[in-house]
Amino acid sequence: MNVFGLLPDDLAARLRAHGVAVRDAEARRIVAHAVAHGRDGFPLSRPVPRAVEDAVARLVDRRRLEIVERATDPNDGFVKYLFRLDDGLFVEAVRIPLEVAGRFTVCVSTQAGCAMGCDFCATGRLGFARHLEAWEIVAQFIAVRDEAPGEVTGAVFQGQGEPLHNYDAVMRAAEILAHPCGGRIAAKAITISTVGLVPAIHRFARERRPYRLIVSMTSAIDARRRSLLPVAGAWPAAELAGAVRTYQRAAGGRVTIAWVVLGGINTGADEVEALRALFEGVPLRLNLIDVNDARPNGYRRASPAELDAFRDALRTLGIPVVRRYSGGAARHAACGMLAGKKTA
Repeated sequence: MNVFGLLPDDLAARLRAHGVAVRDAEARRIVAHAVAHGRDGFPLSRPVPRAVEDAVARLVDRRRLEIVERATDPNDGFVKYLFRLDDGLFVEAVRIPLEVAGRFTVCVSTQAGCAMGCDFCATGRLGFARHLEAWEIVAQFIAVRDEAPGEVTGAVFQGQGEPLHNYDAVMRAAEILAHPCGGRIAAKAITISTVGLVPAIHRFARERRPYRLIVSMTSAIDARRRSLLPVAGAWPAAELAGAVRTYQRAAGGRVTIAWVVLGGINTGADEVEALRALFEGVPLRLNLIDVNDARPNGYRRASPAELDAFRDALRTLGIPVVRRYSGGAARHAACGMLAGKKTA
């Protein structure tokens, strides 16, 4: 049991189950020392009894993930971290500079590989290896945060893998990241992305999770969406739209829909009309993301004229349309490019 996967109550329960008398405040100090402050070993700034220290050393794993590579994009300062897991698999996380100088968010992976098979995504082409444990997700964040030349104020579950496919571990990791003894990130600054696992979206809404959810559509037309995102074969666009409506009623505010823009494929008037029909009356925000495909014959980005025409058509829906910058492409750190490999 790794400390990066524990809340203070969990640590206290584990120690007490082994006959160790530990106060709640002591458990909070131990977890905060390791997770909130990123410090290894003892002593703490406020000591705990030696018997408690010895028990933690014996019963709690405090290993960090092995960092294999750090690759900085010279164009925009995005930094990709490559981690080797205990079983030899690789995952990545990305440090993302924000518009406010000296502030960052961290994009973490939730699986080694991915089972969704999205055609435009390098991770999807890897196939699925395994789910990450909550501590492995949190440990990515801690490693990146502790090297940031400023303050990390957010976390994004949008690296390798489909977060809602690994639902329990992802929610556990998010809870730890939001905890005062954990990552100390505001819940509203934690974003969880999904390609549209309808039952999990309903569960997320039912449990009233406080984190922000982004739903990747990329196409609102069933046949096209199935060719791009195979998960659409299980849940047609109308079912996904129904889940989005349920989530919006539970969470309030606008729901963010992500749209990977594929030149010549999903920028036509047919997509705009399909979106209108699916989400009539639902407060939305649409994030347009340029495709990142390093293959010689891969998907191309839309031309400026094509993108402008698409944005103009989308604005007739009366929803905010944002072109989201996806940085780090020079080091394969951008959205859709994480393939669990060294950069050079």
